[in-house]
Amino acid sequence: MPGTNLTREEAQQRARLLTVDSYEIDLDISSAQEGGTFPSTTVVRFDCSEPGTSSFIDLVAPSVQEVVLNGTALDPAEVFADSRITLPDLAAHNELKVVATCAYTNTGEGLHRFVDPVDQQAYLYTQFEVPDARRVFASFEQPDLKATFAFTVKAPEGWTVISNSPTPQPEDGVWRFEPTPRISTYITALIAGPYHSVHSTWEGEGRSVPLGIYCRPSLAEHLDADAVFEVTRQGFDWFEEKFDHPYPFAKYDQLFVPEFNAGAMENAGAVTIRDQYVFRSKVTDAAYETRAETILHELAHMWFGDLVTMEWWNDLWLNESFATFTSIACQAAAPGSRWPHAWTTFANSMKTWAYRQDQLPSTHPIMAEIKDLDDVLVNFDGITYAKGASVLKQLVAYVGEEEFFRGVQAYFKRHAWSNTRLSDLLGALEETSGRDLKAWSKAWLETAGINVLRPRVELADDGTIASFAVLQEAPALPEGAKGEPVLRPHRIAIGTYDLDGSGKLVRTDRIELDVDGASTDVPRLAGKPRPAVILLNDDDLSYAKVRLDEQSLATVTEHLGGFTESLPRALCWASAWDMTRDGELATRDYLELVLKGIGRESDIGVVQSLHRQVKLALDLYADPQWREEGLARWTAAALEHLRAAEPGSDHQLAWARAFAAAARTDEQLDLLAGLLDGSQTVPGLAVDTDLRWAFLQRLAAGGRADRPEIDAELARDATSAGEQHAATASAARPTEQAKAEAWASVVEDDKLPNAVQEAVISGFVQTDQRELLAPYTAKYFDAVKRVWETRSHEMAQQIVVGLYPAIQVSQETLDATDAWLASADPAPALRRLVVESRAGVARALNARAADRAAADR
Repeated sequence: MPGTNLTREEAQQRARLLTVDSYEIDLDISSAQEGGTFPSTTVVRFDCSEPGTSSFIDLVAPSVQEVVLNGTALDPAEVFADSRITLPDLAAHNELKVVATCAYTNTGEGLHRFVDPVDQQAYLYTQFEVPDARRVFASFEQPDLKATFAFTVKAPEGWTVISNSPTPQPEDGVWRFEPTPRISTYITALIAGPYHSVHSTWEGEGRSVPLGIYCRPSLAEHLDADAVFEVTRQGFDWFEEKFDHPYPFAKYDQLFVPEFNAGAMENAGAVTIRDQYVFRSKVTDAAYETRAETILHELAHMWFGDLVTMEWWNDLWLNESFATFTSIACQAAAPGSRWPHAWTTFANSMKTWAYRQDQLPSTHPIMAEIKDLDDVLVNFDGITYAKGASVLKQLVAYVGEEEFFRGVQAYFKRHAWSNTRLSDLLGALEETSGRDLKAWSKAWLETAGINVLRPRVELADDGTIASFAVLQEAPALPEGAKGEPVLRPHRIAIGTYDLDGSGKLVRTDRIELDVDGASTDVPRLAGKPRPAVILLNDDDLSYAKVRLDEQSLATVTEHLGGFTESLPRALCWASAWDMTRDGELATRDYLELVLKGIGRESDIGVVQSLHRQVKLALDLYADPQWREEGLARWTAAALEHLRAAEPGSDHQLAWARAFAAAARTDEQLDLLAGLLDGSQTVPGLAVDTDLRWAFLQRLAAGGRADRPEIDAELARDATSAGEQHAATASAARPTEQAKAEAWASVVEDDKLPNAVQEAVISGFVQTDQRELLAPYTAKYFDAVKRVWETRSHEMAQQIVVGLYPAIQVSQETLDATDAWLASADPAPALRRLVVESRAGVARALNARAADRAAADR
């Protein structure tokens, strides 16, 4: 990848030498409407503990005009190379001035520049995590060299400029921001353009925090600011109470920005959020819940991450896991929250992500070994976010919720505005809980892999339970993964459920206990009547794969929708999906389970997850000889549910999208075309902008729509979102020419913005176009190393993962991958991404074999 890769050892050495005091950063973006480059001037003051030694500062820029260290001009040609400026002969107290020409990007890294096709205005925002502040100003780019930052920005007339400090009144087009508190480089921010804004306040005890929400004017009519403010205020109330520490910054702005690579970013007091969360069309409540979790996640970071920051990126998991755990806890418990079932969503989405990641060859301990920046860039994964949050939930159950938050409060008081390691948090929790957490930490945070919990039920002659035990397994780690399988201590609940007279599954008992070792007896169940379902890890306290005994599985297969609560349903759905991925449940049996139970599933987030999982299973895990039959059954069921759903309901919309994703026959595509042109209707279904694109994209993939239809739809929706949808539809067309054009625009050229490139990749890969796409396996391996070495990280990762031939489920694909891995000598981060993708094909082959075997029953 371009740019020098900072190692942990270099960062430790620099932190030992340097203490950074302040930055003064002067940026001129007044010509941003034309794009290209912008002038950047940085003055940084810092101390050195060993005068006379040398160090370096980071900068990625097309050119450097001036470097002045302690009044002495240095020749940029001699001291600036790649992404570093060498700083020789440092004094005890230093002042460095760097004048450079920096570049706007269209990749979502550094200072991203976007032109809205609606008003032809430019909109800018920064994204600096992990190492991209150096693309905008000279900086010591590591989290433990905190400093104050004072930005001065020259901007075009009529623009608004937002940063971490409160927005000042401009003078002659110049915005002079007050210095920030001491923060890390990666959470500084600059957002500029003719943004639309809405303002309010959060009122705390004796103080008021200004709140702002921003988006492009072309999205203003869709901005539901009141709903965003409501969630934000609930978060402020709940976090201030739980953390017992006042919100640490002077204001709180949330900025919905275009072409954002992630969900959001916790810039101090100036959070950037992907503007797809400004919903242009009808979405289900699951989308609002996801947006609320994102809002609360970033707000939690203001304390955990911004006020107190990790020393180095090996503790990235703690930042992200803490924010995820507390955001879900807030949704579930905050007064007035719309989503008291948030832990159901967590079990259904976050934990399934974690389970998938933890079974890849790249699995790693939660506390990962981060040797350099390349390591951390591929470590924003299901272990870092979802497994870590799951383990924190387990830790709360282990030490007690009150003791946990008292420890967090002590941690904030002790380490405000500084940097910490994991041991600092665990030490605070040990003090408040009285528990020794060293063994817990070693078992859960320093080892990789996942445990499986199974029930062992032995019945007496009269049908009562003679004995019951929880068996724990530690499956072998995937080939290539580091470490050994480990049995861990688990705090779990066991729920027993019986059918009532109306066919509902009602919990009749709950036992909470510690499980450790290979077998844990549960004497409390002995002598009791055998219940219809025995559910391990009820309430989802621990992180483990759970299996059902034979009788429980039979009951669940027939009555899964009968659980009166959403969480046990979600746990059973997750267990069935995991069994399908593991080849323990055939795809055809998983489809049967879903078809029997999904009609009684009330949680819309679970319903939509099931839609995605069934489609994936049919496309990749089903025996090819049976696949068409399975797809036909699924598509017919989707249409039946669409017609039967309550008009205008979330379920109706979700089933419309599920049907569109699977439609394949002439009759089904005729219906989509009729819904699109209005000649056919489903009562209550509003075929609005985004649903129109979903229908058209499927028609394009099915060969029923071409450029004229796509262009006509783009004329109806002449927005940036419309351009992205059109790119997907165009790439989805089932012709050699369409595929060649899409491939060339992504792989052979580098001009596409990040969001458009992602849209093209999404359209290019169609599971019912396997034969058409088969020649691109060889082309992928010919190009992927060059792509990795010449593109920015975000753009390269999109291509490496998105264009891997994952739908070519065959031994030939595995062989081609292995040959490339053996000969190409890829960088470690690139190797990891390709190995992860290969694992998906190997898993699919195993699942197909299980499905084929089921046909012979």
